[in-house]
Amino acid sequence: MTFAELVDRVASNGPFQFLHTVLLGLPILGMANHNLLQIFTAATPTHHCRPPPNASAGPWVLPMGQNGKPEMCLRFAYPSNASLPNDTQGATEPCLDGWTYDVSSRDSIVAEWDLVCNSNKLKELAQSIFMAGILIGGLMLGALSDRFGRKPILTCSYLLLAASGSGAAFSPTFPTYAVFRFLCGFGISGITLSTVILNVEWVSTRMRAIKSILVGYFYTFGQFILPGLAYAIPQWRWLQLTVSIPFFAFFLLSWWQPESIRWMVLSGRSSKALKTLRQVAAFNGKKEEGQKLSLEEIKLNTQKEVALAKAKRSVADLFRTPILRRMTFCLSLAWFSTGFAYYSLAMGVEEFGVNLYILQLIFGGVDVPAKFITMLAISYLGRHTTEAALLLLAGGCILSLIFVPADLMTLRTVLAVFGKGCLSGSFSCLFLFTSELYPTVTRQTGMGISNMWARVGSMTAPLVKITAELKPFIPNVIFGSIALLGGSAALFLPETLNRPLPETVEDVENWSLRAKESKQEPEAEKASQRIPLQPHEPGLGPS
Repeated sequence: MTFAELVDRVASNGPFQFLHTVLLGLPILGMANHNLLQIFTAATPTHHCRPPPNASAGPWVLPMGQNGKPEMCLRFAYPSNASLPNDTQGATEPCLDGWTYDVSSRDSIVAEWDLVCNSNKLKELAQSIFMAGILIGGLMLGALSDRFGRKPILTCSYLLLAASGSGAAFSPTFPTYAVFRFLCGFGISGITLSTVILNVEWVSTRMRAIKSILVGYFYTFGQFILPGLAYAIPQWRWLQLTVSIPFFAFFLLSWWQPESIRWMVLSGRSSKALKTLRQVAAFNGKKEEGQKLSLEEIKLNTQKEVALAKAKRSVADLFRTPILRRMTFCLSLAWFSTGFAYYSLAMGVEEFGVNLYILQLIFGGVDVPAKFITMLAISYLGRHTTEAALLLLAGGCILSLIFVPADLMTLRTVLAVFGKGCLSGSFSCLFLFTSELYPTVTRQTGMGISNMWARVGSMTAPLVKITAELKPFIPNVIFGSIALLGGSAALFLPETLNRPLPETVEDVENWSLRAKESKQEPEAEKASQRIPLQPHEPGLGPS
């Protein structure tokens, strides 16, 4: 009897599982707010140089840029005792006395800490620091989750996100804000990790994909909440506080979450696992079935899984054989390119010149059909084909933005939305594809390394945007090319459609060998059909 079969004994699709999924999914609604928060809290308002203190009264004249609009980072240079220039000619200088911002619609950290002109890199740096928190949190909290349990890590992560998010709202300086945002990312990583594990370990095998999609849709619909909150709360500090406070409630609700049965058995807490299973059975209306379970039965039937789980595995196991090396390299590139390109579009909403709130709703809405179409594609076309197509299409959309004029905003928005939908689908496909490619003995390690590359990509994306200062098209060239490279790498991965999950490295080797043989057989048949028949020689064989 496996862990999944133990859960089946107490009704794996009963009221408990429904309540369990809802309690896990509600915080995911709020996670979308934190991931995309800087779209609004770090929006760059219209700005121009502030007049010097000794400037004479009268209209403030600004030099004009090549686009015909006033310069935002330059002003006319003139002696302190001279009057302001009355034309657009003359020497210019940087904004030595600060900037004036149009904050009539909303304020932001950009206006509060002057993150414009030469300091605009700090805005992108703040998002990269947040993503670095997610990356480091994933590396550290995975091991802690295996040692102390999924539930304690989830509970502490809720509290950390609530406290650090609230701290960011009261940050007096940009460095303090960046530290709190790093801690927010750290907490989000713990929530994501524990939620995924607890969600799949409390349902039957046949329901795992459906429950995973349902929790994923909590994040998708969470993207609709943020524009509404941002529209209603134009002050960035209050918006930051509003999206953080609910996690104090989630921290309290998490005490109702049961620990993973798998973790309790593997960590020698079989008696606690038995007690939890009986409580779940009673909740699901199967109290008698729960009472039939015994401690000896649990220990006896889970010996094999316990032995496999206790086998020491390391990252080096992912590179021991040629097939695993190829899979790890191609998957890492696919995960990196997906995270890299996804956040280039998701965090670049204000670049398209459309209403920020409406465009964010559209960006969030495209995930709904994108995930559904992706699930249909991987079920009928296969994982290999779907993943490659999604990344290649996304890369093509991003590269196409280079050639679309800036005044064609509708076309640029359509390309960006379609590309973002493809990348959202790529994430959904990769989670399933990666879990099916790696054998059981290295699956957790493989998933961890793959997910790490997605975090590295999302952390690098804001920094690449800084290259726009050299040439505006450079970021899209980099983002699009990496997406195409990731899609090309996916073509070299084996197909897993309708194949059983591999248990050992030998299963993967045999699987790959059979796949090669199945490809060679049709080629051999075609070659034999092309061989011309030899003429019959008299006296040999039948006439």
